[in-house]
Amino acid sequence: MAAGPEGKLQLVQRHVRAFPDFPKKGILFRDICPILKSPAALTAVIDLFEERVRSRQLQVDLIVGLDARGFLFGPLLAQRLGVGFVLVRKKGKLPGATVSVAYDLEYGTAEAEIQEDAVAPGQKVLIIDDLLATGGTLLAACELMKKQRVDIQGCMVVIELRDLKGADRLKPHNVFSLLQY
Repeated sequence: MAAGPEGKLQLVQRHVRAFPDFPKKGILFRDICPILKSPAALTAVIDLFEERVRSRQLQVDLIVGLDARGFLFGPLLAQRLGVGFVLVRKKGKLPGATVSVAYDLEYGTAEAEIQEDAVAPGQKVLIIDDLLATGGTLLAACELMKKQRVDIQGCMVVIELRDLKGADRLKPHNVFSLLQY
């Protein structure tokens, strides 16, 4: 396995496939499935996320993962950091009392929710997902965390589509992306 951060980043990049015109014409889809298939590439992603957290000396109580691909990377990072993992899901997918926020989609609206007791006021969280495009889902997760009065330490993604300016929507929260396209 590539030892240094640059080598790890190159390994991750080699495991991202591009599919033109998916899911519709004019879209260049970035596929992370090869990362998940490769133990070395998946380890490199988590190594790079962990290195970012430790190098910035972030104090984190919980990793918050977005439905559904944030669930793939979040628990692995949480385990490495020795902290818990919390789910942000689409409305209606969690049992018990929940708190939700509505957000806009390209063709309508959706709601994200968290179990009411999943986070406590004042806890420090990092929010994680696979991809940052327009920022709608991550912004909704940030709003949900604000509603719960937690301290957002930042957002982390594997891929950022910079032309869509999603990171601008998330300000003042810091966004760390491994790869930018």
